[in-house]
Amino acid sequence: MEKELVMYIRGSYCPGVALARDLLTRYRVPFREVSIDQDPDAATRLKEWTNFYSVPTLLIAQPGEDVPYTDFLPRPTERSLKGYDRGPLITEPNNQDLENWLYKHGFLDRPYSR
Repeated sequence: MEKELVMYIRGSYCPGVALARDLLTRYRVPFREVSIDQDPDAATRLKEWTNFYSVPTLLIAQPGEDVPYTDFLPRPTERSLKGYDRGPLITEPNNQDLENWLYKHGFLDRPYSR
């Protein structure tokens, strides 16, 4: 199955979104953005998934879709949602979390290493 990377964003500046964009651009990972400010349905979905309007939230979708291609893990209760690998969905990851998640889903050739 072909997969597409989708990143939920807001219109206002967010350092997490900027870092994710930079990493994806640096590694030449194609992605598509969905603005929760311009798409009320997307904002509603994001709030259901994260309990907030947490950006960036990245997901693996079927081409042209804005939802994960398969079920994802529920929100954790024992830790923060930030950087938590929920399968085809990850919210507010740092670079290490994002690189490892992208590797797991076949978007990078190797996991994070510094």
